[in-house]
Amino acid sequence: MPLNLTLSPRSGRIACALVASLLIAAALSARAQNATPTTPATATPTHGIALANMDTAVQPGDNFYLYANGAWVNRTQIPADRAGYGVFTVLSDLSTKRTNELIEDAAKSNSPAGTNASKIADLFNAYMDEKGIETLGLAPLQPHLKEIAAIRDRRELAIALGKTLRVDVDMLNNTSLTTPNLFGLWVAPGFNDSDHYVPYMLQGGLALPNESYYLQDTDAMKKIRARYAEHVATLLRLASFDHPETRATAVINLETAIAKTHLSIAEIEDIQKANNPWSRADFSRKAPGLDWSAYFEGADLAHQQQFIVWTPTAITAEAALVASTPLEVWKDWLAYHLIDTYSGVLPAAFADEQFNFYGKTLSGVQQQRPRWQRGVSVVNGYLGDAVGQIYAQKYFPPQAKAEAQAMVANIIAAFHKRIDALTWLAPSTRAEAHAKLDTLYVGIGYPEKWIDYSAYDVRSGDAFGNAWRASTFNTQRWIARLATPVDRHEWCMTPQTVNAVNMPLQNALNFPAAILQPPFFDPAAPAAFNYGAIGSVIGHEISHTFDAEGSAFDDKGRVRNWWTPEDHAHFDTEAHALEAQFDAYEVFPGVHVNGKQTIDENIADLGGIAAAYDGYRASLNGKDAPMQDGFNGDQQFYIAFAQNWATKIREAALRSEVVLDPHAPGEYRALTVRNADAWYKAFNIQPGQKLYLAPDQRVRIW
Repeated sequence: MPLNLTLSPRSGRIACALVASLLIAAALSARAQNATPTTPATATPTHGIALANMDTAVQPGDNFYLYANGAWVNRTQIPADRAGYGVFTVLSDLSTKRTNELIEDAAKSNSPAGTNASKIADLFNAYMDEKGIETLGLAPLQPHLKEIAAIRDRRELAIALGKTLRVDVDMLNNTSLTTPNLFGLWVAPGFNDSDHYVPYMLQGGLALPNESYYLQDTDAMKKIRARYAEHVATLLRLASFDHPETRATAVINLETAIAKTHLSIAEIEDIQKANNPWSRADFSRKAPGLDWSAYFEGADLAHQQQFIVWTPTAITAEAALVASTPLEVWKDWLAYHLIDTYSGVLPAAFADEQFNFYGKTLSGVQQQRPRWQRGVSVVNGYLGDAVGQIYAQKYFPPQAKAEAQAMVANIIAAFHKRIDALTWLAPSTRAEAHAKLDTLYVGIGYPEKWIDYSAYDVRSGDAFGNAWRASTFNTQRWIARLATPVDRHEWCMTPQTVNAVNMPLQNALNFPAAILQPPFFDPAAPAAFNYGAIGSVIGHEISHTFDAEGSAFDDKGRVRNWWTPEDHAHFDTEAHALEAQFDAYEVFPGVHVNGKQTIDENIADLGGIAAAYDGYRASLNGKDAPMQDGFNGDQQFYIAFAQNWATKIREAALRSEVVLDPHAPGEYRALTVRNADAWYKAFNIQPGQKLYLAPDQRVRIW
C-alpha cells in the first residue's frame, strides 16, 4: 500500500481527496542524510549510506535502529510547524518548492481562460488572497447554512445527508477510514466484477480520527475530548449560532453514539467480511431508520441499483440513529461539519481554530505552515494531475525512469524465485502467485493518462467556491464511472507525491517521480544502497500483493480464494508470530504497537526487504560489492534500509499513529531485519544480544 501522509482530517480532505495508504509515514520517517531541519536545501548530499547519521557505539544486535540513526536522532529538532521530521519531510518540501515554482510559472504565462495553466494560477491566487477571503466573510457559506436550517422533516434530512456524500475514502489503502459525512463512498473495481467500477458504502460520521477518540477512558483522550468540545462550540459561535456550548454537547453526543457503531481498523481490513453486495431494496430492509430513496436522490445515486456495503453493522446502526436522534441535533451536526470541513478557505478566525485543534491538539504541531505551502497542497489536491504533468516533464527524465524500471524488474524476478523456493506452497497456489506477478502493472514516475479538468470550474477570487466545486467535481467524476470498464493502468497518486502504493483491485503499483530521487534512489550510489533504500520500498509494495489483504485478490483483482487450506494455515501461523513480535514493542509505558492492526504492513516490510536483498545480490552478477568507509555491501544494504525509518515525532502525533496507523512506528519497522539470516551474518549478531532471534523464531513468509 502507499506511504502515509499523516494529514489531519481536514487537511487531508482539502489537499488529497483519494490517495492510497502509504508504505512509509511520509511526513515523519526517513533518512535525512546530512540535512538538518534548518538546512535541508543546502546540505551536502551523501551518495550511499549516511555515516554522519549513525551511532556506532550502539551494538547493531541490541538496537539496529539507533546504530543506523542514533546521531541523527540526537541532533535533529522537529520544526515548529511539523508533527514529525525525516527524509520524507525533506523530499516533500522539495516537491512543494518545485510545485510552487511551477505554479508561479503558470501565473506568469497569462494562459487563456479555461486552460490548466490558467486554472492552476487562479486556484492558487484565490487561496492566497487572505484579504479577499476576510472581506467575503461568511457570505460564501451562508447559502449552505440556510439550506440546512430550512430542513423540516426526516425526508429532507435524508436528502441533505445524501448531498454530503463524497468520494473521499480509499478502504484498501487505509485512507479516511472515518469521514465527517454520515457514510463514506468509495468507487473502485468490484470485488466480484473487477472489470467494472462499483460503489462501496462504509461507516462515517466522525470528525475525530476514529472511534477510540470518543470511547477510550484514558486521561489523554479525555483531554482531547474536552478540547474538541471547545472546538465545536468555537466554530458554531464564529458562525453566529446561539447557545454554541449546548449545541456542541449534542453534536458530540451524537458522534459518540456513531463511534459506538464503528468497526476497528483491524476488523475493516478483513476483505471477506467487507464483501457484502446490497441492492437498493436491501438498504430499507437491512438498515431501517433512514429514508434511503431520499438519501440516494440527494447523493445523485438514484439510478444506482447495486452496492457493496463494507461495514454493514455500522451502516445499519447509523441509519437507526437518523430516526432516533432529534432533527435539530442532526441539523447542528450538518452545520458544524460544513463549517469544520471548509474552515481552511474561510476567514482567519476559522482557519486558525481549525489548526489549533487539528494541528496543535491532535498532532502537537506548534505553528501553522506558511500559507504558500498550504496553497500548494490545495493545488495538488484539486489540480494534481495538471501540475503533475508539468512536474514529470521537468523533473523525471527518461533515464531515471529506465533505471527504476530495471530495479523493479530485478525485484519481481527475485519474488518469482522466492515463490519457487517455498516448499510450503501448493503447486496450484504457486502458479496463481506467479500469475499475479506476471500481470502486475507497475507505473513508474507518472501516469499514462491525465485527469481531464475541463469540467472543473475555477474562479479567481473565490477560494471557498473553488473548494466546494472541486469536491463536487471529484465525486461526479467518479460516480460517472459506475458500471464502466476499469482502467487498470490508472494512477491514484500524482508525480509530485512522495509516496508509493499497491492497488490490489487493479493488481497495480504506482511509484511517483518525487520518491524516485536521492536519498532513496541515487544513480551515483552503490547498488547495495539503492536496493536497501528504494529497493525495499519497491519490494514492500510488491509484497502487498501477497499479504493478508492482497492475497484475497487474484491476478485480475477479483476477490477469490486461490489458496489451499494448508497454505492458509502456514501463512496464518507465520503472520501470528510476526504479530506477537510487534505486540512486544512498547512505545509508551503500557502502550504497545498493535501487531494485528499493523500486520499487513509488517508482512510487506518482511517480504520487501527479502526480495530487495535478493535483487541486490543478483545485480552484482557474482562480483563483490564495493566497500564504503569500511562497510561491505550487505552491511550497506541493511543500514540503508534502517535509515529509511529515522523518525522524530511529537508525542501527540505518535500516540495518534499507534491508534490509527496500519504501519508500525518507524523505529520498530527498522527492526524487521532481525528476521533476515543475512543480517545476522553481516553484523555478527550473537545470542544474548537484545534483537537476537534463534533461527526457528525468525519469521519467514515470502
